[in-house]
Amino acid sequence: MRASLLQVAVNEDESVESRRRRVAAMVRDQAGADLVVLPELWTTGAFAYEAFDSEAEPLEGPTFEAMAKAASDAGVWLHAGSVPERAVSGSGSAAGDGTLYNTSLVFSPSGELAAAYRKIHRFGFDKGEAVLMGAGDELVTVRLPHTVLGVATCYDLRFPELFRGLVDAGAETFVVPAGWPERRRSHWTLLARARAVENQSFVLACGTAGTHAGVPQAGHSIVVDPWGEVLAEAGPGEEILTVDFDPATVAGTRERFPALKDRVLGLPAPQHSGA
Repeated sequence: MRASLLQVAVNEDESVESRRRRVAAMVRDQAGADLVVLPELWTTGAFAYEAFDSEAEPLEGPTFEAMAKAASDAGVWLHAGSVPERAVSGSGSAAGDGTLYNTSLVFSPSGELAAAYRKIHRFGFDKGEAVLMGAGDELVTVRLPHTVLGVATCYDLRFPELFRGLVDAGAETFVVPAGWPERRRSHWTLLARARAVENQSFVLACGTAGTHAGVPQAGHSIVVDPWGEVLAEAGPGEEILTVDFDPATVAGTRERFPALKDRVLGLPAPQHSGA
């Protein structure tokens, strides 16, 4: 299986519309890949909090339309990173009350929406994303021909229980778009490897490059195998990181070293009969 991680540079001197067109062209250039992955909030920048409200889109907004067509044109599965979504009637929110969400979109090679994931763990410690956006409450997996994707976003990477839940739902390959800051880059690599090792899964973590809202981005998108070995890692600038990997490695690893079978905590409590 071939995956291409598009480590897009998000800079303030490029308009959202221009970047959307440029990224769509980058996706089209990946024809021949099986899976293409974009970063978190690449339209606005993950730290550009002041732009979330003005740049928010309904689920089927301009980014949805551009990425659906790009996926279809290239004939690839596309994890289109995430966008600031404004919940409106018919967008998956019962209330349609205008709440903002950090929402990931996954498209099939025909351009159909295969899944949408609203980020569960919001970053900011009572400011920024944590107060401006609502929290999702559903785990999301996507079945591809050769693997099952577990979908997570950036700050989610710090919460291993989410990934355990995705494994229980059948995930074999985690896809993690992010807008991770340079000052905590060592955590990015460490956590990506940890999530791979403890869940015996592939991790495809795609970050942004550049500087937005004054925050230098880490870049260094990374692909990790189920043993925690780094298969490929990007540098700090805009880059396309392409890697071939064998999804069957997951089943083989879990069979040869069946650590997941020894889980005790976090499993349902045993049922006891009698008084």
